[in-house]
Amino acid sequence: MLYRESGSSWWPLLWGPAFAVAGYLIELITGPASVALWTIVGLGLTLGAVLWVYGRVKTGSVVLTAEEAQFGREKLPVAMIEACRDVGAPTGARVLGGGWSVPKGTTAVPLRLLDGVVVLGWARDPEALLAGLRRVVRG
Repeated sequence: MLYRESGSSWWPLLWGPAFAVAGYLIELITGPASVALWTIVGLGLTLGAVLWVYGRVKTGSVVLTAEEAQFGREKLPVAMIEACRDVGAPTGARVLGGGWSVPKGTTAVPLRLLDGVVVLGWARDPEALLAGLRRVVRG
């Protein structure tokens, strides 16, 4: 593994239980409180957070190994990358991972493929990704 970044952390799973406990306490202060109701609310919010975090991890992760680079759900064999140095990003270059633009909070990393096409990889730490790419790409 030359570079890895996760699309999200798992700490947002605590939001659902925290909101449920806060709601229960506020209701307890103002009158009778229902433990069952707030347990269901907490579980529902947690389930929503699980789906959201799982989606972010799948679509926002970057993994670079000696054999392939993965941006979100798209895998690109490293052997197909011709250059990662001094590559300009032309307007309309395809973004790896299937999005219209690089994910929010990331920086585009232009890559020239063997067929001359320039695509955009991305990372939160583009210098670390480029350092990893320079170890496996000749150009």
